[in-house]
Amino acid sequence: MQGCLRFMIERLQVERREKCYKCYRPKSSCMCQHIRHVETKTKFVILMHPKEYRKIKNGTGHLTHLSLPNSELYVGIDFSLDGRINELLQDTKNLCYLLFPSKDSIEINSHQLSLEGKNVVIFIIDSTWACAKKMLRESTNISSLQSISFTHTKTSEFAIKEQPAEYCLSTIESTLCVLELMDKNGDERIEKSSLEEFLHPFKKMIEFQIEYMQECRNPRF
Repeated sequence: MQGCLRFMIERLQVERREKCYKCYRPKSSCMCQHIRHVETKTKFVILMHPKEYRKIKNGTGHLTHLSLPNSELYVGIDFSLDGRINELLQDTKNLCYLLFPSKDSIEINSHQLSLEGKNVVIFIIDSTWACAKKMLRESTNISSLQSISFTHTKTSEFAIKEQPAEYCLSTIESTLCVLELMDKNGDERIEKSSLEEFLHPFKKMIEFQIEYMQECRNPRF
C-alpha cells in the first residue's frame, strides 16, 4: 500500500510540472501524437462543462476538438450571452443543430441535414447528463435549436469509466456516429480510413490509463 501511494505521489509530481496545452493532459500522457484529423464541411462546436474541463485524464472533448480542424470548443455553463456562440447562431448562412436526444429531435440515421447554400453547424454538449440539462436550462439560445439524435447498437469502449446506461457513448464516440451517418446520408464525404482512425487517440488514452492503474497496483520497487 505504501509503495502504491509513493508511486502515485511521484507520478503526480511529474505531471504537475509539465502539461501539454493542446490536449490539456500531462506531458507524460500527451495524446497529440495519436490525433488523426478528419476534414469536414460541417462545423462542430463543443460546449464543455467546467467539470469536464478539469477531467484532464479521461475527458474526450479536447480529443474530439483536436481531431476536427473545423471545430471550436468553449467552456462554460450559460452561453446565452456568449458573443461568438450568438454570432454563429445569428449567421443566416448557417443551419444550426443541437446534438441532444428529445421527443422532437431529428433522427439522422435516415435524415439529411444539409441544405443548399447553408453551412451546417452542430453544437455538442460535453458533460454528464445532469450537468448537460443544467447547461441547456441556462443557455436558452442553445436549447431553442432543432435537436438531432441517432440510434445505434454500439457499446462504449470507455473501459476505464462506467457509463450511466448501456447505450451511452463518450463525446468522441458520439461524434464518430454523427460523422459516419452524415457520410452515409451524403452530408459529408469522408475517407473510410479517416473514420476508422478517428478513435485512435481515445483508444491510446484508455491503454495508457489501464497501464497506469496496473503499475499502481504492482509498483516496480
